[in-house]
Amino acid sequence: MRQAILALGHQILKESCKDLSPELQQPEQLITDMWETMQAADGCGLAAPQIGQPIKLFIVDSQSIYENLDETGRATYFSKGDTGIKETFINAKIINYSEQYWEDEEGCLSIPKLFQPVSRPWQITIDYYNANLEHQVRTFSGTTARIIQHEYDHTRGVLYIDHLKPLTKKIIASKLKKIKKGRVSTSYPIKYQSNNKL
Repeated sequence: MRQAILALGHQILKESCKDLSPELQQPEQLITDMWETMQAADGCGLAAPQIGQPIKLFIVDSQSIYENLDETGRATYFSKGDTGIKETFINAKIINYSEQYWEDEEGCLSIPKLFQPVSRPWQITIDYYNANLEHQVRTFSGTTARIIQHEYDHTRGVLYIDHLKPLTKKIIASKLKKIKKGRVSTSYPIKYQSNNKL
């Protein structure tokens, strides 16, 4: 079932999330809801706190991005042999970052209609459990690594705008205020802190 996505201003988006525990009821349903919610919003990633669940769980779809790029785009944004992923990450921890950084524009379903360039490591290694609760340690690069880092940040209470320079934050301050006050329309259900507008 599709869920409303929490907008900038909700305290839960700034909280450090807890591990997904065996006691959680119906994690499969939560994961299914997240995929449905993300796809309906035309997103490429979604973290559990964005739908009000402060747990270390997020999903990533870089495969759709890869499929929509031409050969030049694929060579720019993906490493050779990488065709993207559709993956669930549970209790993830990034255990290694490459020294090589690259900058690309990022957006967020919780911060609608705002995009800013963010610098991140090109490659990461991450320790996590997949949707079948199988332990994984995998290395990702390019756009796939970027989306993972963005969603991983969500589970630590960090938003992509937190990576921006102070001057950039000042420049976009009025736009952020509009989002917090619910003055931005979206094609997907979104829940604002100020007036609980859906």
